[in-house]
Amino acid sequence: MTSNSRDRQLAAIEALLLVANQPIPIEDIARATGLNMAQVRHLLEELTDEYSGRNGGREHGFQLREIAGGFRLYTNPEYSDVVTEFVVADAGSKLSGPALETLAIIAYRQPVTRAQIAAIRGVNVDSVVRTLLTRGLVSETGASTTGATMYGTTQYFLESMGINSLEELAPLAPYLPEVSEMDEVVKELQ
Repeated sequence: MTSNSRDRQLAAIEALLLVANQPIPIEDIARATGLNMAQVRHLLEELTDEYSGRNGGREHGFQLREIAGGFRLYTNPEYSDVVTEFVVADAGSKLSGPALETLAIIAYRQPVTRAQIAAIRGVNVDSVVRTLLTRGLVSETGASTTGATMYGTTQYFLESMGINSLEELAPLAPYLPEVSEMDEVVKELQ
């Protein structure tokens, strides 16, 4: 394997890890990259060593961890104080328009999956949902029949809205598509 080929393989794996919202099994990485599982395992070990600074390089602000049957990037615990300060400071800022739209969909249609939210909004909502999770406005409420993570609002959401229950939300739900309609759109997109 040439150095350029190896670098491209490492870069491809990094790209997958950056978009993952849950640990990715080696089998899935192998399938996506066209490499065999042994090659993927070796490249993941290389990345793990590189990010930790074990191979003589500098330490990074993130780590590659094998967890829950797969691999995922996590922030380096060494910098938890910096990350906490950033998240807390960011939590005081206003939500963006896309975040408010996504939050409204979750509030009115919960429990709902990311795919269902994306079907309504017409765009990828992964980063927006992560923002809402980080701010404590939504939480994972379980899994759908397909295994997709379901999301709903939190007690903090109710407090932030100044309401006691979801029944106090303005009557907007009749204007949103039914969950069965969203599932049909999701199936068409796949």
